[in-house]
Amino acid sequence: MESDFTPLLAARTQTMSGSAIREILKLLGRPGIVSLAGGIPAPDTFPMDVLEHLFSRVLERWGSGAFQYDLTEGFIPLREASAPYLRRFAVEAETEHILVTSGSQGLLDAVGKILIGPGDAVAVESPTYLGALQAFNPYGPRYIEIETDTEGAVPDSLEHLLLKDKPKFIYLVPTFQNPTGRTLSMVRRRAIADIITRHGALLVEDDPYAALRYRGEVLPSIKSLAPENVIYGTTFSKVFAPGLRLGLAVPPKGLLADWLVKAKQGTDLHSNTLGQALAAVYLEEGHLERQIPKIVGHYAPRLDAMLMALDRSFPADWHWNRPEGGMFLWAVGPAGTDTLEIYHQALERNVAFVPGRYFYADPARGEAAMRLNFTNADPDSLLKAVSTLGEIVSVQI
Repeated sequence: MESDFTPLLAARTQTMSGSAIREILKLLGRPGIVSLAGGIPAPDTFPMDVLEHLFSRVLERWGSGAFQYDLTEGFIPLREASAPYLRRFAVEAETEHILVTSGSQGLLDAVGKILIGPGDAVAVESPTYLGALQAFNPYGPRYIEIETDTEGAVPDSLEHLLLKDKPKFIYLVPTFQNPTGRTLSMVRRRAIADIITRHGALLVEDDPYAALRYRGEVLPSIKSLAPENVIYGTTFSKVFAPGLRLGLAVPPKGLLADWLVKAKQGTDLHSNTLGQALAAVYLEEGHLERQIPKIVGHYAPRLDAMLMALDRSFPADWHWNRPEGGMFLWAVGPAGTDTLEIYHQALERNVAFVPGRYFYADPARGEAAMRLNFTNADPDSLLKAVSTLGEIVSVQI
């Protein structure tokens, strides 16, 4: 007879839920389906042509050391090689101030562990990244939502929340945001940097997509404008290989960094040494800088195809943004639209996307929105899939 250990579960499990996106992705294995759902890099962008060389170099340089336990802060050669890479995002950091994380998600969990107590206010964009909500939820936060518009987070709304609610920290994805694809302008970056500096507030700047710019002006991180008020995080998942689960964090100098290290020690001791060694060589030898233009060249036509299909196929009462990079765009229908119902109809016709409601701290919002990913399907498939969606939304009442 199977034992029921449910009574043993901690109270915090009441705030934990499975990823809606992961559940959606489970349905996508059937033949013929075109997924606009997951934020999954295209396998064609992985640097398969250099992997054998990377492994050889790792074994030559570090031998069995690449398979040994290592520092919680991160493999030193990777941290050394990461400092020049971070300058691409205007983040200046010395080796000892760079931490290696288990992807961006590892940083978000550590932040939640050391900063959030039950009922503590946390400020997030509306909508925001679902994975951040999942990382923070077990620690019992009370979310306060920053107003957003077509240009992203509204600085005046943030300042109002800081005065009214005094959140423990602010969480933003300022560049090619997940789920909307929006990017904060330079004016807004400066405004937010000024606000958090004046209020002595802490910002978690999640920056996984900034390297994926297809057009337009490169913008510096908010970290570069307010370095002592920002925990900056990025990842190698979009520019190397997501399966390695490697990210970087640059917290403000001081005790906060020490607490992030302690939190990581209790979770995984350290990120995998072999993956870190591979990433170190990938950076040192310039493979990453050569790979990024290839990735950009692979994704830009896919974004163009999706935008063309939306222009052709969707009704005039729908609107969407036109991102300059990243992996997503955000489409919103007229009042009364139910994208969850549209999702079920689309799945019957072998097309999938993520309904917008899953990206809000307030689950009653986002019913008329959908997140569309364009990186993991070829342009012809995108044209056909969006055309199918257009047929479905055109008959919605």
